[in-house]
Amino acid sequence: MTVRPILEYPHVALRQKAKKVRKIDKSILSLADDLIDTLYEVGGVGLAANQIGVLRRVIVIQLPDEEEPRVYVNPEITHREGERDIEEGCLSIPGYHAIVTRSIWVKAKGLDRQSKLIRLRAEDLLAQALEHEIDHLNGILYLDHLESHQDLIPNDHRPAEVAEVGA
Repeated sequence: MTVRPILEYPHVALRQKAKKVRKIDKSILSLADDLIDTLYEVGGVGLAANQIGVLRRVIVIQLPDEEEPRVYVNPEITHREGERDIEEGCLSIPGYHAIVTRSIWVKAKGLDRQSKLIRLRAEDLLAQALEHEIDHLNGILYLDHLESHQDLIPNDHRPAEVAEVGA
């Protein structure tokens, strides 16, 4: 297990689509562990493999009220409902945040570490993190949801009580 450097915008890997994982083997489990270690080190909510330069469809999410991180291999959103505007940041775009439109709730599926199919309905922070991290796997950044990069807000203009949401 290793803490890996997080790539920052405009690194080319952040704009590339990750490849589907065909088999969850030791290398994929090691990648998941590196993602978890890296996420713990920086204190974010989620991290996609693209963000550490690995173009494989693996994400991890660590919700503040959960003890164990979630690992999803080949995750995808299967259904979305509603819209809400929410503050979001990204570990690959440090120093900024913005208001983006995300779904009120989503249905998603993916494989866990044991290759078991997981289906879930998520709302609130989990729905937002799933959309954000799956966007990463598709080469999409939260910047792409803004009308203009001028909508980015420097973090020094952020209320102290607002936590980092995206990763």
